[in-house]
Amino acid sequence: MPSPLRILLLEDDPGDAEVIQDLLEADHFVCDVTRVETRDELLDALRSVGFDLILADYTLPSFDGITALKLAHSMCPDLPFIFVAGTLGEEAAIDSLKMGATDYVLKTRLSKLAPSVERALCEAQERTERKKAETALRFSEMYLAEAQRLSHTGSFGWDSSTGEIYWSDETYRIFEYDPTTKPTLQMVVDRSHPDDRMRVSQIIDRVSIERSDFSVEHRLMMPNGSVKFLQVVAHRAVGEDSKALLFLGAVTDITERKRAEEEHGRLRQLEADLARINRLSVMGELAASLTHEILQPIAGVTMSARACSNWLQREPPEIEQTRRGISDIMKNANRAAHIIDRNHSLYSRRTPQRELIDLNEIIREMITLLQDAANRELVSIRGELDPALPRTMADRVQLQQVLMNLMLNGIEAMKEKSGELRVSSKRTEDGRLLISVTDSGAGLPRNEAERIFEAFFTTKPQGTGMGLSISRRIIESHGGSLWASANTGPGSTFQFVLPTR
Repeated sequence: MPSPLRILLLEDDPGDAEVIQDLLEADHFVCDVTRVETRDELLDALRSVGFDLILADYTLPSFDGITALKLAHSMCPDLPFIFVAGTLGEEAAIDSLKMGATDYVLKTRLSKLAPSVERALCEAQERTERKKAETALRFSEMYLAEAQRLSHTGSFGWDSSTGEIYWSDETYRIFEYDPTTKPTLQMVVDRSHPDDRMRVSQIIDRVSIERSDFSVEHRLMMPNGSVKFLQVVAHRAVGEDSKALLFLGAVTDITERKRAEEEHGRLRQLEADLARINRLSVMGELAASLTHEILQPIAGVTMSARACSNWLQREPPEIEQTRRGISDIMKNANRAAHIIDRNHSLYSRRTPQRELIDLNEIIREMITLLQDAANRELVSIRGELDPALPRTMADRVQLQQVLMNLMLNGIEAMKEKSGELRVSSKRTEDGRLLISVTDSGAGLPRNEAERIFEAFFTTKPQGTGMGLSISRRIIESHGGSLWASANTGPGSTFQFVLPTR
């Protein structure tokens, strides 16, 4: 059953009121009529009850319809108001419509009342829906403007056939032009960075000819000398006019993102430089070991060369002995070259390179390299390596650096006390590779076991505090993890795991 039509009827004659209600109900309206006669009754009704329609006589003993119209419009401006009058001159009728009345019907022609009411209700419904749509549009525009402001993204329209351009408020803010200024392509070119202007002009010309979507990044040079980075994306939209060529797009201020990328790049470079400095500082500690290791094959070369010289001076020359001596010279020279090549990568500046490596081989290299440094501190190094350890994809130099840091820390922990440094490798139950470096030194600092991996934290008087921090970053970049734990007895154990491939 439809809801009743709530009518506020301003009428002093009960008989006329009954006739009006009967006529409307005869025309299939279900009416709920509230009749009032005075100004106070009208005001009370308008304040207390929500009505769909007002029907009012033009003239009442103590009141008049024009005053009622003004009151109703001030309190309920969207409520339809129809005069139902006994007599109403043409001039008065026109004045009432100008003042906001919806319609007027003479009591002598009440047959027109139902169509007038129906038309008034339809118009009221249309007004309501239009207002809702306008409100929704205003909110949508407000939300869009706020979203553009927060995301630093403006919108634009460009008709390349006429050169006409539309900018949103955020686009004006990005380009820093007065919103009252009509935008032009020349304004875009003029605001572009001097180094990018030629490219921007070429893109505009190309798009005008090819009529294709485009995406471009370029810079702006602002009046105060600052630089902005922009990302512009647009696609072609075909309008009703087939000759029009409209592009709709977005322009985003990506200056903060570019600055962040540059800062990230600088941090990555700083990290790489710190890692290299760490390797160089370690290599300084190993200088004596390297000198001893390289001098051995060089001494062999010198001795063999002297012997060959003696053999060749004999009568007759001892060719076979000389041949064996030359072979020894070549072996020792190759050995020295291998030592230099093996350690060159540790202090050279190069980008990380992943390859399939044998961790056991790297551990053996580090044991050989650090043997002399360990001997000077009365420390022995023992390797317990799993011969079936699978290979893994990793950067050889970076893993050499990690093992060097861990093993030197272990040797340093046993300084002047002697002891044993044990380096082991094995495969875990879940298939990963586990490397352990165990010493019998002073152990981990109390309550600060995790802090030793923080950058610049050190317990050594001459330490930089970067070795363990860089080592953990290297292992994590390989998909593994590095940690330290105290031994049951003296000393500590540093361990890291890596995936197999």
